[in-house]
Amino acid sequence: MFAYIVRRLWQMLPTMLGVVLLVFILFNWVGGDPAYILAGKMANAESIANIRRQLGVDQPYHVQLWIFVQQIATFDFGQSWATGESVAHIIGSRLGPSLTVLLPLTVLETVLGVALALAIAFVRGSLTDRAVMVACTVGMSISILVYIIVFQYGLAFKLGLFPVQGWGDGFWENLLRYASLPILIGLAVSIAPTLRLYRSFVLDEVNQDYVRTARAKGLGEARVMWLHVLRNAAIPIITHVMANLPALLIGAFLLERFFGIPGIGREVILAVERSDFPVIKAITVYVAVATMLFNLLTDLLYQAVDPRVQLK
Repeated sequence: MFAYIVRRLWQMLPTMLGVVLLVFILFNWVGGDPAYILAGKMANAESIANIRRQLGVDQPYHVQLWIFVQQIATFDFGQSWATGESVAHIIGSRLGPSLTVLLPLTVLETVLGVALALAIAFVRGSLTDRAVMVACTVGMSISILVYIIVFQYGLAFKLGLFPVQGWGDGFWENLLRYASLPILIGLAVSIAPTLRLYRSFVLDEVNQDYVRTARAKGLGEARVMWLHVLRNAAIPIITHVMANLPALLIGAFLLERFFGIPGIGREVILAVERSDFPVIKAITVYVAVATMLFNLLTDLLYQAVDPRVQLK
């Protein structure tokens, strides 16, 4: 396994090089001159030249590319153009709030999705099965903005069960007080597509030969579902969960924006609004690295779940 991990890490280098080149081209050739953005509309040529010199964008492209590679290697992307704060500190301080919301949401979504999918598989083809699928379709048709507005107005503003907005300093205070409603909304939004997807994974395994053999041996339906079907359906479930993890950091920006959570998603939106290129570039690179590492972790989990999977 160690040789496989080393080989996969080595194979990530060309992919990472492609990401670096793409990001560099987008922000240096397509994104325009950052000096004009920072200088403002009334700036003169001298001030623009000074800003270009301070940013290093007056250097040849190969020098700028080398500087960008050094920034990635040292995890030092300089300072934010908008606030002057270290980009590394911005990402480090924003990562915690995002994970406080997204990790419990991912765990709850996966556990509930699997449990409900197995329960629906017990009554597959029945009226209950069809009713649940119709409800999931309706739930998927409603925008997340509607969920946020309704839950925030009803549960937070009218009933006072949760704070409308805010974020504290303690982990448990944030998790139990401020993050509870965003997690509940995220779960309400994601459970419908998750249940439909996991149900299809389970039903793909229900009619396999090994399931019919297990039933022929006299095993109960519950044991067949939990021991045999779930173990084989876990492979695509793991793929779905691990593939979505990096995107969740950025995709939860609406929850973070509406509830005042100082997370990565909210920071990305603010950086885009301010044309804060160092922050955007750093987060883009980090998400790319996280995606590749999660893909590697997914392969390792395959073998942990199903020993028949060979890592070659």
